[in-house]
Amino acid sequence: MTIKTRFAPSPTGYLHVGGARTALFSWLYAKKHQGKFVLRIEDTDLERSTQASVDAILEGMQWLGLEHDEGPFYQTQRFDRYKTIIQQLLDQGHAYYCRCTKERLDEMRDTQKQQKQKPRYDGRCRHGISDENVETVIRFKNPESGEVVIHDVVKGKITLQNKELDDLIIARSDGSPTYNLTVVVDDMDMKISHVIRGDDHLNNTARQINILNALESDLPQYAHLPMILGDDGARLSKRHGAVSVMQYRDDGFLPEALLNYLVRLGWSHGDQEVFSMEEMINLFDLKDVNVAASAFNSEKLLWLNHQYIMNSAPEMVAKHLVWHLEQQNIDPKNGADLVLMVQAQRERCKTLVEMAKASRYFYSDFEQYDPKAAKKNFKAATEMVLQSLLDQFSAIDIWDGDALHQIVLKTAETMELKLGKVAQPLRVAVCGGSVSPSIDITLSLLGREKVLTRIQTAINYIKNLDNE
Repeated sequence: MTIKTRFAPSPTGYLHVGGARTALFSWLYAKKHQGKFVLRIEDTDLERSTQASVDAILEGMQWLGLEHDEGPFYQTQRFDRYKTIIQQLLDQGHAYYCRCTKERLDEMRDTQKQQKQKPRYDGRCRHGISDENVETVIRFKNPESGEVVIHDVVKGKITLQNKELDDLIIARSDGSPTYNLTVVVDDMDMKISHVIRGDDHLNNTARQINILNALESDLPQYAHLPMILGDDGARLSKRHGAVSVMQYRDDGFLPEALLNYLVRLGWSHGDQEVFSMEEMINLFDLKDVNVAASAFNSEKLLWLNHQYIMNSAPEMVAKHLVWHLEQQNIDPKNGADLVLMVQAQRERCKTLVEMAKASRYFYSDFEQYDPKAAKKNFKAATEMVLQSLLDQFSAIDIWDGDALHQIVLKTAETMELKLGKVAQPLRVAVCGGSVSPSIDITLSLLGREKVLTRIQTAINYIKNLDNE
């Protein structure tokens, strides 16, 4: 059997982390079994679906690197197919026209609630009793007896009684198909072998199985994933922080780090925390997904992101960093080699936003010094130290980190100063503040022209202080 999974979001908003985890699990399962991963856009809710949301979903999937093998398919382009299936169900006696008014249905449900019954359609039109001259919907004729057995890969065997399921609407009064009908037709036509989705869809699964049985179609295997909770135990929402996938990009997270974090929300492999994509594909199995809900921990994600920044190929980190530099109006072409800069900064920066901010002085001149750093390090005696460094740096032929470091050491020794009394004023002079990578790496990355110009600027600044 060819393994075929799908991710089928509704374009009524952004791609959220719960959807991204569903997409990831579906993608991993298909890749593990050399199968196919299908992307389907379920856009039949014409009032709420927007092109902006479609674009946001596609952008999120692309950023995460979850490439689809087939699609994207759009349900709004398949209305003729749904119409054919609805007519087939009518012709075969598996569906019927319902002419119940909204007022009657509301009254029926109110009565059921008062009697502490589960609100469900009473089948009035199913038995030929109907009103005339009202808008007509089409309902699926659900079996009135027996049971539906779901052999869920995650949750195990689940049994529901057909008498608990009402005759759901499969076509609205305007003729448009409803969710449960379109999903069934798509999964059948696209030969989906495994339906992997959140457990909030579990109630729909029994209804969809009955429609598939009526169409004499093979059933896919179902795997319902537990929900994701916030740190407080409530369902994950905006109040817990970012839930949009692209917000995590904007906040400086690597897509690989987010995927690694999401795969551990409900799945584990021993005590291992960090997984390469190859390890995820090879080790992932739906049978190992937990039944219980998982809690989203922002601090854990931040830790994991730092692990990826420190241990990933610097070329990969640099590629993602470019976007963040540009967001802060920093031209990455106007300064230090990006890969070398990443290597210099990755130990101290947990996000790419943080790295971009901390690296601005490598690519653009600063307008002023950090006040505290300048006050502490720019004393009258500092002018002589910086002038000596300027003279020696100007004289060397090759701009090399080791050579620059030796000059700093020699200056401290000659002037009988502690190394910090030389290196720290130099750092403030060339970076504008007191924090940077080691001074030799910082000088090497900045380059001769920037270093010499900035030291001279610092000397002039100190002279002006003396004059004041």
